[in-house]
Amino acid sequence: MQRRDFCAGLGMAIIALPSVARAGQTGKPPRVGMLWHAANEIEEAPYLGAFRRGMKALGYVEGQNVELVLRFADEKYERFDTQAAELVQLKVDLIYAVTPPAALAAQRATKTIPVVFLSIPDPVRLKLVEKIPRPGGNMTGFSHMMHELQGKRLEMFKMAVPSISNLALLVNPANGDIHRKYVEETQDAQASLKITSRSIEFSKPEEIENAFDTIDQGQFNGVMLYSDGLFFAQRERIAKLLLDRRLPSMWFSKETAEPLGSLMSYGPDLQSIFYRSATYVDKILNGANPADLPVEFPMTYPIVFNLKTAELIGVNAPQTFLLLVDEMIE
Repeated sequence: MQRRDFCAGLGMAIIALPSVARAGQTGKPPRVGMLWHAANEIEEAPYLGAFRRGMKALGYVEGQNVELVLRFADEKYERFDTQAAELVQLKVDLIYAVTPPAALAAQRATKTIPVVFLSIPDPVRLKLVEKIPRPGGNMTGFSHMMHELQGKRLEMFKMAVPSISNLALLVNPANGDIHRKYVEETQDAQASLKITSRSIEFSKPEEIENAFDTIDQGQFNGVMLYSDGLFFAQRERIAKLLLDRRLPSMWFSKETAEPLGSLMSYGPDLQSIFYRSATYVDKILNGANPADLPVEFPMTYPIVFNLKTAELIGVNAPQTFLLLVDEMIE
């Protein structure tokens, strides 16, 4: 059930622009090399599909005036460097890098091929760009600003489930400094909400059950997951483990709140960001310099609540919270 039609409010509608000029000039379609964190097109369908819709809206047709060269790391971060180097050898016209490990691998692989990055929490902190308004270098893209949302996410979670007092923070240590920042931001906000927390780490799919064994031993009554490619790819599996334990959870996107067992999410509308990213690909393919294209941020952050999960795990969210929800999953 949609509470608000936020499509207009996102400010991310794509205006049809004169596209494919480069394809016409060179006689062959430009090649966009894409680094994805998951295993295949099916796992990346929500976001790859949104990007493709954005390209189609700009007049691009795969196989005619654009070629997408897809690479999937399958959550094995050591593959990103190999795949980025392969795309450079293939002489793609642009690299599209999703998540920090992909963007950092692209940065190591090339200083000349333009790079558009997605799902980056803090591109300056990661040293992908010099400044947000004028990135410099060969990289620009879209940040989801998830660090800054942590206090608000915790507040929304407590509002939905007032009984939460001992929180398990699921983090991927493979992302190092990024997730340490997430934990710090959460811990800074938790005292005023009378919440304590502990980080539970795993970086591979085969470690998930062990992580939940630790959760079982810790007497936690809530789980928060940070924005991470591994957690997105394993969302169905994690949601089932949460449901088995009747644990309320806070996720980071609509897609991660949808599986039965996930309770809610608060974060940017990622599909709209991927749709919007086609405009930067189009501009660069038509001659724009990434150094001059400012890093863009989301305009809205919808709250999504899974009513079916709430019923199954015994969560009765207060009406004051339900009035804030942008989308109910029934």
